[in-house]
Amino acid sequence: MRRTALVAGAARGIGALAARRLAAAAWDVVAVDTDEVGLAATALRSSNTHVRAFDITDPKDVAGVLGVTGAVHRLVIAPPLTAPEPSLDEVMRHAFLGPAGLVHAALPGMLERGAGEVIVISPSGASPATAAAAAAARAFVEALAAEQRGRGVAFRCASPHAGVPDRLVLDEIDRSLARPGEVYVAPGGAPGPLRLALRRPRRARASAPPR
Repeated sequence: MRRTALVAGAARGIGALAARRLAAAAWDVVAVDTDEVGLAATALRSSNTHVRAFDITDPKDVAGVLGVTGAVHRLVIAPPLTAPEPSLDEVMRHAFLGPAGLVHAALPGMLERGAGEVIVISPSGASPATAAAAAAARAFVEALAAEQRGRGVAFRCASPHAGVPDRLVLDEIDRSLARPGEVYVAPGGAPGPLRLALRRPRRARASAPPR
């Protein structure tokens, strides 16, 4: 059975690269975004990539696309920043509230099957608004992973810093999927607190007696 992936934010950047990689690996890809021209470029010469205009902040669009795809095997959410200096409200809607709504809508199908992957990529950015959205997305994904532990669904959240190549981010996410228990992925940076917490603590070395 061919695996199905839903990629939101697939018109450009890391979302487009994720969609093209999955299609090249023989996944059945549904690529969604508000930018129809960008979606057409993403799906160019790919017979197994299907595109759909989609606003992640619109519950009707979310219900509509999942009504077409059914239960997906992998959900990738990579919301692009919509403006050089977006407002806090705009960033939170597109980079946190919209993605959270899509995850909540897609998750029941994965849980019913007992298998699935949820990947949320939220660039940390340089502004307070983007940093807040990235932190909220990470906390949300980590909480879901803890709540649904042992039910067959893998959760990953990445907040790459500016300048980290998209391919390296996706490579690190793919590698992390082979490491059970890891939720936060830190491409190009130090491991996040959850990843550190899941490591076994080292035994303290006995200190040498003072001379």
